Amino acid sequence: MNTPHPYKTISIIGLGYIGLPTAAVFASRKIQVIGVDVNQQAVDTINQGRIHIVEPDLDMVVQAAVTEGYLRATTTPEPAEAFLIAVPTPFKDGPSGPHHPDLDYIESAAKSIAPVIKKGDLVILESTSPVGATEQMAAWLAEARPDLTFPQTHGEDSDIRVAHCPERVLPGHVLRELVQNDRVIGGMTPKCSDAAVRLYKTFVLGQCVITNARTAEMCKLTENSFRDVNIAFANELSMICDKLNINVWELIKLANRHPRVNILQPGPGVGGHCIAVDPWFIVSAAPEESKIISTARIVNTKKPDWVIAKIFEGVDSFLNENPLINNDEVIIGCLGLTFKPDIDDLRQSPALEITEKVAKKHRGKVLTAEPNIIKLPSNLPLNISLNTIKELLQRAHILVLLVDHKEFKKMELPKQKIIIDTRGIWK
Repeated sequence: MNTPHPYKTISIIGLGYIGLPTAAVFASRKIQVIGVDVNQQAVDTINQGRIHIVEPDLDMVVQAAVTEGYLRATTTPEPAEAFLIAVPTPFKDGPSGPHHPDLDYIESAAKSIAPVIKKGDLVILESTSPVGATEQMAAWLAEARPDLTFPQTHGEDSDIRVAHCPERVLPGHVLRELVQNDRVIGGMTPKCSDAAVRLYKTFVLGQCVITNARTAEMCKLTENSFRDVNIAFANELSMICDKLNINVWELIKLANRHPRVNILQPGPGVGGHCIAVDPWFIVSAAPEESKIISTARIVNTKKPDWVIAKIFEGVDSFLNENPLINNDEVIIGCLGLTFKPDIDDLRQSPALEITEKVAKKHRGKVLTAEPNIIKLPSNLPLNISLNTIKELLQRAHILVLLVDHKEFKKMELPKQKIIIDTRGIWK
């Protein structure tokens, strides 16, 4: 694991859900790490030995790294021997439609480190990216630093080594998976790959598998598209079973008894920065060839609207059973807002989307219970309030389970409530 490497200082650009844990793991190996982020509040928080995201055990690792002097954060890049870019890659309107890859953050990160890179440095793009993004990043660096040579023009003899190494970690288990998972290393040349392997082997116990940059980019997109397609099958199956009056959870359990069948569990949609985004990068690059991938994305994108329709069917049913209650007196309780259980991440969350759309359509109150956050996003409708689980169970007439947090799995359901369970955890 402790393969000799030439990196005395490592710079991590972007201190979010991937960048900060990566910085902390490097720093825990007694390597000087400079974390860079445009968010001054995040920088200040980290320099105090605290964290601005929720990830088990990360707070202890960061506190130790900062206290021992191996990790500090800043808003301005500084010289280092290796630079890892871990910034967001969302999508925007573009030539291929509304899901065109947005490389603005990568471009900004590349241009920010360009003044401080020097001959012999390694630059790694960790951000999940469309095919060709690593080459584009190298082009931006070359444009900003004509005094240095890069792999796209000088191959193995380049001054700067450039590689793509996508993360493939599970929120809630990031620290463990960063160390234990295999890493795909895609250098622009073999020497670029070798340099990246030497860096990651300072903490990676899994295998570092070498390929080229384009294949590494496509590998991450393929992994998440595969998962998206399989989730879409489960979500579509849930809607079919609802129409045919079949319990989808029982059906999947029975079907999975087949030795070569492993159907995933349906839910209210697909969220997170990866699965809900990455397939569009493939579709954008090859729209005519990616029919299954694009269809799966559409199925999962539309699933929240199907859930919303079920919620208002529940409201109508409640009003029919309680004719003395007006529509605006009906209280809807939405349990969970994050995109997956037991984390605080709201990115691309179908639960948050459903709650927001329900509140905009419903004249009454919408209560939420989300044990992993302390306040709601400021842009939500005013009729949404954050409540304890106990308060929500007492007050809401309609209960909607959107995220299978551990707190919800063990709670006792009240009687005389209309219940919509999108996760299948309540009997």
